[in-house]
Amino acid sequence: MFVDLVKLKVVAGTGGDGIVAFRREKYVPMGGPAGGSGGKGGDLIFIAEEGLSTLLELRYNKIIKASYGENGMPKGMHGKGADDTYIKVPVGTTIFDHDTGKIIGDLTSHKEEVIVAKGGRGGRGNIQFATTRHPAPEICEKGEPGVARNIRVELKVLADVGLVGFPSVGKSTLISVVSKAKPKIADYHFTTLKPNLGVVGVGDKSFVMADLPGLIEGASTGSGLGHQFLRHIERTKVIIHIVDISGMEGRDPVEDFHLINKELEQYNLNLLSRPQIIALNKSDLTGSDENYEKFINSIKGYPIVKISAATHEGIEELLYKTLEVLERAKEVDLYSEEEFEGVVEYNFTKEDSTFSILLADDNVYEIHGDLVEKLFKMTDFSKDQSVKRFSRQLRSMGVDDALREKGVQHGDVVRILDYEFDFLS
Repeated sequence: MFVDLVKLKVVAGTGGDGIVAFRREKYVPMGGPAGGSGGKGGDLIFIAEEGLSTLLELRYNKIIKASYGENGMPKGMHGKGADDTYIKVPVGTTIFDHDTGKIIGDLTSHKEEVIVAKGGRGGRGNIQFATTRHPAPEICEKGEPGVARNIRVELKVLADVGLVGFPSVGKSTLISVVSKAKPKIADYHFTTLKPNLGVVGVGDKSFVMADLPGLIEGASTGSGLGHQFLRHIERTKVIIHIVDISGMEGRDPVEDFHLINKELEQYNLNLLSRPQIIALNKSDLTGSDENYEKFINSIKGYPIVKISAATHEGIEELLYKTLEVLERAKEVDLYSEEEFEGVVEYNFTKEDSTFSILLADDNVYEIHGDLVEKLFKMTDFSKDQSVKRFSRQLRSMGVDDALREKGVQHGDVVRILDYEFDFLS
């Protein structure tokens, strides 16, 4: 089954927990803290593989999770960092953040990879909190949660040349003649249900051709099958527009040409800026000569080649013309820089400490904020000193003052995520 669009959730690995431990060795009085820190959680990485041609495996994985880091251990031993999780996808895959619409990565070469979700750092053990003023702390952190995000994965096949046109104009026949591709060919519409790729040899050179399912009027807005596959034409440098010049199905070839170009324009304005060659197919059938004269008198500004995929007439001329246009064609910039997420620099940046306070329906004051919730998740509430540290962190962020401004009184219930506590003034 060919699958070229998948939506799923990815969750990077949470870091391992730090622990509270103390040295208890013979002849070592006042041993001091010895709790190790947790290991880093695994990253979730997408990697492009040439041998793949579909996103089928992702379709059945609605949530992909990376491994957790190992917890810290006594005697100052740190936990092992988790292995990264690699997800193999076909070359030509683009990964979007589904919530923001930004591009996380566009994988266009073999073994190219992108970190889709970053694993959390390991929580610190009590050995990391020891100071001269506080030499035996009973404080530790839980591991930082890994990044979780909803993503959209799209496959856009990599081809130099794309074939477009109405159903049954001969696209599949053409690619079967000029390459070793074996598409399904039959005398009914929408025989092609997935893109077919073939390598076309021209002299001592070659290029990749893609046969796409037939388009109809309204394809760009969802009519027919073509709208599912229009994305695959986006990476092609040259478009071969195949027109049935015989008019055997009662359609006007000139009108067909304009209708398909209109669909390409409505789907993506940039598509009509690509070099386009018109291949007038089925020239061996009755009525083609009259329609040919009408067509070349109506359509100007495009290279036009008269062919018959069935009898191979004009095929060599079409291939050499395609190679000539392809060698002059510019590289396609599929996405602009503005569409990508900002470059991540792994240096110290102050975290966003903004938060909000809301009064819930059950008269409980709720505190929301990324940093507040992160600190909460990394606090070990089984240790009194860790709880006091969390309280100091909230106070330094201004949470206490903000609660008082909201009218919170002594004894009122305050909630962070699922944890509730009484406010003490």
